[in-house]
Amino acid sequence: MSVSVNQPLSTSASEIRHDWALDEVNALFAMPFNDLLFKAQCVHRAHFDPNYVQVSTLLSIKTGACPEDCKYCPQSARYDTGLEKERLMEIEKVIQRAREAKAAGSTRFCMGAAWRNPKERDMPYVTDMVREVKKLGLETCMTLGMLTRDQAIALKQAGLDYYNHNLDTSPEFYGDIITTRTYQDRLNTLDAVREAGMNVCSGGIVGMGETGSDRSGLLMQLANLEHHPESVPINMLVKVKGTPMENVEDLDYFEFIRTIAVARIMMPKSFVRLSAGREAMNEQMQAMCFMAGANSIFYGCKLLTTSNPDTHEDVMLFKKLGINAKQTREYSDEAHQAALLEEIQSTEAPYSAEAPHNAEAPHNAEAPKTAELFYDATQKKPETVAG
Repeated sequence: MSVSVNQPLSTSASEIRHDWALDEVNALFAMPFNDLLFKAQCVHRAHFDPNYVQVSTLLSIKTGACPEDCKYCPQSARYDTGLEKERLMEIEKVIQRAREAKAAGSTRFCMGAAWRNPKERDMPYVTDMVREVKKLGLETCMTLGMLTRDQAIALKQAGLDYYNHNLDTSPEFYGDIITTRTYQDRLNTLDAVREAGMNVCSGGIVGMGETGSDRSGLLMQLANLEHHPESVPINMLVKVKGTPMENVEDLDYFEFIRTIAVARIMMPKSFVRLSAGREAMNEQMQAMCFMAGANSIFYGCKLLTTSNPDTHEDVMLFKKLGINAKQTREYSDEAHQAALLEEIQSTEAPYSAEAPHNAEAPHNAEAPKTAELFYDATQKKPETVAG
């Protein structure tokens, strides 16, 4: 018997549960792909506008030199990934980036620091950042590592809306990825955030060599929390040279889409964020993730230290799919110019108009890094043919 897409969803299909068993979750993952996506889409439509995607921007306010040993992370001081460590960013620069994010269409501004936990001397700076970003009319989110209850309360009082602290993977696989903090440490931070009255942003990373049962275990941990996280980021591992996971086997893309769909079914009212790894996904795969129930993304060319699709690419994809039709507008020239200037200024050898012209600069290993941002308009570029 066929079922209409517009047929009302049964109460049980959209029920909010906190008592999932592992065999139930494994059974969801084992469903025929089309049936799983249909079920996830029905749950999604019961709670959300299916053509709306929440947009956030993520900024690294302090990069590198983290003492943790997370095997996936290029910011760990234990691995040689060529990442330049940076001090805590000045508040004025953070606010400028927040303005650019708002101009590009973001509604939430997320700030991340590579810390095991914030020191007390850093708290006045991060709480001031929160207050200033809030003045711009943006939702605020931070990820600073583990928090004490007093630190969580201070962030809440400053106006922080969301705190991100991922569980990363299942309890069983966790020890293979991280040894410098325990799973319970992570759960304790989520408890402190919730008790302070903030929204919780917590998800994990797939494609780290975990089993299917580990992916089920991660989602079970999140869904069985006393309150489901308001935001659940699902990250595809971005393999970085120099980390212990640089050569891990790629996860099948259909398995990633299944993870999105199962997260949507298990946490019906949470925003499920299609997070790290999007740069490697084509438009069709991202569209299937939205069909599976993903309804949040990050705008911007970088997520902390890993690359992300350019904002204008996301805007164009949204237009093709009819997503955010009322909210989406062209990526403004001003915002694009500001983003390009930021990329130029972040390179080691800034471009100089007085530098000798060298038509071969983009192909010269000794050329400034900014050379790839420019081309010689007097030279005809060769046509490319898709193979």
